[in-house]
Amino acid sequence: MSRPYLMAGNWKMNKTPSEAVVLAEAVKNMKKGANTRKMVAPSFVCIPAVADVLKGSDVTLAAQNMASVESGAHTGETSVLMLKELGVTAVILGHSERRHVYGENDGLINEKVKLALSHGLEVVLCIGETLEEREAGQANDVCFGQLEGGLAGVSAAQMQNVVIAYEPVWAIGTGKTATPGDAQTVHEACRGKIAELYSASVAESVVIQYGGSVKPGNAAELMAQSDIDGALVGGASLDADSFASIVAFDD
Repeated sequence: MSRPYLMAGNWKMNKTPSEAVVLAEAVKNMKKGANTRKMVAPSFVCIPAVADVLKGSDVTLAAQNMASVESGAHTGETSVLMLKELGVTAVILGHSERRHVYGENDGLINEKVKLALSHGLEVVLCIGETLEEREAGQANDVCFGQLEGGLAGVSAAQMQNVVIAYEPVWAIGTGKTATPGDAQTVHEACRGKIAELYSASVAESVVIQYGGSVKPGNAAELMAQSDIDGALVGGASLDADSFASIVAFDD
């Protein structure tokens, strides 16, 4: 089957609301192939302004994170209910920065995944190994553990709303990129693990993105791999021309 490509821009803690509006306008007007989706994930404070720009467009509006509960005494957190009211329809969960900088573990990420899915949000679940883990030959084991932990209690039907983003931690923001072959090997292994956890048909239909120093110069070669179904783009998504080249990789 032909899976759609998903090109997502994770803006991280960049762009003020006024700058985000300019970038969102550019993304809205970017050309894409018939089999390609566009997504952007602005910071929380930029979401209302970006939502106004993207209303009625073909761009999916995502949040970069969310709380594991709906409401309560959780200073500094953002609820799924708030995000939905603003027009957010997807959320990135388990990003390596949340795991490694802010100490989020598989259990907490899983609570968020289940809550997001119960509210009908699309989930982009990030997985990936550190350089030490890769050099120790543990890349697959680490990714499999994060898949099992993050998807615990998620049904086969709910997997229709789940995207996996493989992001080798050592390639994020470093300029290093897994070779297309290296990335394909892990993507293929992860698809096999999903088949084990669910079924061959679920595994065949799930979109698995690659993230980690994706640029206009390497996007087409990465997308040419049989198990790579798009990109979760950090730095290059902050520049409209760069992101446009990645979105239109097959032009």
